[in-house]
Amino acid sequence: MKIFSKIIILVLVVVALVAGVFYYSLDKKTREIKTTDVGSVLSQVSKQLFAPPPLTAYKKTDSAVLLQSKIILETNSQRQQNGGLPALKENAKLDEAALAKANDIFLKQYFEHVSPSGVGPGDLAQKYGYEFIVEGENLILGNFSSEKEVVQDWMNSPGHRANILNNRYTEIGVAIIKGTYKGDTVWVGVQEFGLPLSACTQPSVSLKNQIDADNSQLDITLAQINEGKNQIDNTSPQSAGYNQLVKDYNDLVVRYNALASETKAIVATYNIQVNNYNNCVAGK
Repeated sequence: MKIFSKIIILVLVVVALVAGVFYYSLDKKTREIKTTDVGSVLSQVSKQLFAPPPLTAYKKTDSAVLLQSKIILETNSQRQQNGGLPALKENAKLDEAALAKANDIFLKQYFEHVSPSGVGPGDLAQKYGYEFIVEGENLILGNFSSEKEVVQDWMNSPGHRANILNNRYTEIGVAIIKGTYKGDTVWVGVQEFGLPLSACTQPSVSLKNQIDADNSQLDITLAQINEGKNQIDNTSPQSAGYNQLVKDYNDLVVRYNALASETKAIVATYNIQVNNYNNCVAGK
């Protein structure tokens, strides 16, 4: 009977040692499943803005009636002729921003990308609800015989040409209005270019929420495991409740390892999405 009791004690000690091995591996697994959260990913979006110096084109010519729609057509024609770039899609929010800019120039009598109140092209686009990754603005002031001439004047200027032919832009907004600028009757033309934030698929919020929930549960389970280990360490292997403590401990370890494995798989999927999103934002 004494020999049998010694065998039982030996078995329990072995079980306890195995449980200890599980415990020490858990801490490593906890460190492995850490990941970047959505907030920090979004903060990495570096918004790009291209705004070449405003262009003036005073000419001794009678101005025709210029149309916003034809400015867009001529712009897309230039993109097609120069590298076969895809046509820019008109965006109503960028149209509103462009019109606001043109009106502001006549109202406050300035001709710069940044208004006297400090509002720049990016600020204006966002004011009208356009969230962007890349944004650009072309300005022109003067008299013109046609929409084609307006766009050609921009094309003759390296900085404005680069904006028109930027292959990252997918959308455009335009305003062309007539008014009085410092005593002269002139046209002001504004092009607002953009690549919207929606062009890049953001990491799944539901996946991130699942990771957060899983990590919280892992923390809770790990605390229970630590408590269980303390109870085992402070309980005699010969006591009546020792076996149940070991069983409960091992059940927690199995549960923890299963959830940790599932979470790591979710994190791997999420991080692929993060990488794809950041590459899209960077234009890769």
